[in-house]
Amino acid sequence: MVPPTDFCFNHETGADNEFQQKIDIAPEIIKEDAMAEFNQTINILRDNFIEVLVLNKSAQCPDLPDAVFPNNWFSTDTGGRLTLYPMKTKNRRAEVRPHLLTTLAEQSGYQHRQVRDISDSKNILEGTGSIIFDHKHKKAYAALSERCEKEIFEEYAQEINYQPISFNTASSNGKAFYHTNVMLSIGEGFAAICSTAILEQDREKVLQELKSSHKQIIDLSLEQTEQSFCANILQLRNIRGELIIVMSDTAYHGFSKEQKNLLKLHGKLVPCPIDTIEKVGGGSARCMLAENFLPSTS
Repeated sequence: MVPPTDFCFNHETGADNEFQQKIDIAPEIIKEDAMAEFNQTINILRDNFIEVLVLNKSAQCPDLPDAVFPNNWFSTDTGGRLTLYPMKTKNRRAEVRPHLLTTLAEQSGYQHRQVRDISDSKNILEGTGSIIFDHKHKKAYAALSERCEKEIFEEYAQEINYQPISFNTASSNGKAFYHTNVMLSIGEGFAAICSTAILEQDREKVLQELKSSHKQIIDLSLEQTEQSFCANILQLRNIRGELIIVMSDTAYHGFSKEQKNLLKLHGKLVPCPIDTIEKVGGGSARCMLAENFLPSTS
């Protein structure tokens, strides 16, 4: 996780992120509130026995308004590989700091054996914002958008021996969802998905792929997706081996009672209070979490 040290409304990303909101609060207060939410989220995760590594900003870094969403610029795998992804906007490309990241990993007892750097690609693929992995069945899902271009997505999926499944979406305003992870989350045994957001010609294909992987479908409305970030959740396994599902308070209250009961079959529900980060940043709990699959050195 990365602290929201420079957090503010990012005008560069606001061009295609319909979830971002300009709120009438002083910038200093917005930043203070975001930092308080971030710190409280870390405490909640650690209280639930999730190990959290914090990547702090170096003195020479420029302002990074969206640094709190690190899952877009890197991912890791169990083979020790770190992948660096190409970001759409200039101020988000500045977030890519592999040396600081590998140093943090090593100091925390993890090893990286390889760095695959595609961050300079002319095509755009914003990490696990754009790609939703089903690691168990080696499938990769992606909603195509300005942040996720089909050619580079399919090339990357094939390179890591995952089946690429791309599709097109439309919000209630008719625009493509900027990231896949605001309308789809895949856990070991479930998929929370806004199926109505998928264009009709692609919808059945995606649902059939999920069903063939034995995922319990938790179908979300556009309102739950766009207003409550109900798809922007992440299933994690803590140091005790227990499954938990991290989400925002907004998402927790956005789910119906029946949907919560279904999700509870797949892990303890852990809501976090991140209202300011959601409104101003246009991302939620899943966006704040970059999973660490690197092998331990111990």
